[in-house]
Order: sequence, then C-alpha cells, then structure tokens
Amino acid sequence: MSILAVGTVAFDSIDTPFGSAERVLGGSASYLTLAARPFCEDVRLVGVVGHDFPDEYRQVLANGGVDLEGLEVDEDGKTFFWHGQYHYDMNERDTLDTQLNVLASFEPDLPASYLDSDIVCLGNLEPGIQRDVLDQVHDPDFVVADTMNYWIENTPDSLRTTLSRVDCFVINDAEARELADEPNLVRAAGQIRGMGPETLIIKKGEHGALLFTDESVFSAPAYPLEDIQDPTGAGDAFAGGLAGHLYRTGTVDEDALRRAVIYGSVMASYVVQRYGPDRLLDLDPTAIAERARSFRELAAIPKLVPLDKQLV
Repeated sequence: MSILAVGTVAFDSIDTPFGSAERVLGGSASYLTLAARPFCEDVRLVGVVGHDFPDEYRQVLANGGVDLEGLEVDEDGKTFFWHGQYHYDMNERDTLDTQLNVLASFEPDLPASYLDSDIVCLGNLEPGIQRDVLDQVHDPDFVVADTMNYWIENTPDSLRTTLSRVDCFVINDAEARELADEPNLVRAAGQIRGMGPETLIIKKGEHGALLFTDESVFSAPAYPLEDIQDPTGAGDAFAGGLAGHLYRTGTVDEDALRRAVIYGSVMASYVVQRYGPDRLLDLDPTAIAERARSFRELAAIPKLVPLDKQLV
C-alpha cells in the first residue's frame, strides 16, 4: 500500500513576535509527506519547483524517505514563495507576500508508478488541480483533501465539485464557517458533509480538533506546549499523520478515524516546535507513541458517578 500527496513545495519566510526564519523549506506536500513517512514506507510526492530550488532541500525530503519521482522541476521558473507574519497568540497570521511562480502553470502529470496509490492526500491547491490528480489515480481507497479561504472565496463551484469526490475533508474552523456560511460549527459540519465528504475534520488550533462522521462527533484535545516557534504547516502535518495511521491500520472505521485524529494531532504538535519541517526529520516511533499516550491521558475522563448515588 502507498500514500500519495499532491501540494506545494515552497520557500517560506516566517515572522513571529518571538523570532523569524527566511526561505525555509515549506509547502503542503512537504509537510504531508514527511508527517506520513513514519507510518508508511511508500510515500509519494507530487509537486513542482523552480530552478532555484536547492539540492539541499531536495535531499531533506529524500533523506526523510519521500519518493520524489513526482516532483517536477521547471527550469524556466522560480519556486512558490510565501511570507507570513504571526500575531502574539500565534493563532492568527497575516500573509505579507505570495508568489505563485511555477505553481501558476502547474499541471500535474503523475508517474506511472504512482497510479496505483491507495491513499491520496490533496494538499492545498486549486480545486481543479486536485481533480486532475484524482482523474489519473486508479480508484484510490481513501481520499483526504484540504483547502483554504482563497479557493472558498474565488472558486466555490470548483471546490464543491472536488468535494463530491472526497472521502475526508480537513479544514480549520474559520474556513468551515465561511464555506457553509454558518457560524455554528455543528450545523456547518452538517452542511459541508452534505457536499460529499462522509468524514469531516475541523481543526481549531490550540483548542484541538472535531471529527464528524455518520456515527458521532469526536473532540480531540491539542497538546499543551510551552514553546511554539512556528505553526506553519501544522495542518498539513496533521493530515499526513492522519493518513499515515489509516494506512497503518488498513481500515477507516470509527475507531481508526478517532485514533488517526490523535496521531495527526501528534505530528502537528511536533511541527510547531521548530521553524519549517525540521522536527519531523528526527522523530522516532518511540517519541510518537509517547506523545500519543499523552494525548490519551489528556482526554481521559474519570468514571462518572450517577446522580442518584451519593458522592463520598
């Protein structure tokens, strides 16, 4: 079995009230693949970079175990660039500069070896490009997709068409409210699931995540951290960890989805501790398992005493 992730491979410049970083490796496909790799040996990346993309960053991905056959190089263009500034609480950010560069004309052409991918992760891209990938893959078992407010506002019809082909949709709370035009997240979730995805996950930053399925609603906590350096890519790492766990279990039933949300949260919690995806590069199974156990303890509820019993 295998995981395929399509998305951006980028340079990110990040400013926070506590520090900054210039032109670090970024992009949704980078975070997705590196977060999925601890769970799956066959992780495939589809994206495009320019002539300015350094061998050093390519080697970071390769050393992380990511299959780069699907990474195109446009020798006539420059790599996608994003510059963002985070506010004091690190939950809000402003985009200072976006340069699409080679991404503006990106038309993914999947290698023949990628067409049998079992789990497909559609990172944040124009919805039509996401569908182009689905048109090429041979009947994947599970499709996970992400988006952003830009596509919600500028390509709503195209996004809805893509959603009709998606099994699991992962977005943040602000995007969910905007897409559904509904302030209440529970009602918004019902409307979004009506667009196609049977499974919806709404990320709430430092307040955790909500999983909506036919069976139930599940709330996962966020991991309490004293030191957060860079939230960039946390959502993509979440999706990568989620897909990785589903690959590992080989099922997408209710229990597997709940555990996948926890493992997605684990990978996201590690990402924010450093600039760029560096923290994902030195994770071992023991560290992942230990933090997953910590999540379980965070969410543990003591046995409840019925109201008709006397409290001692």
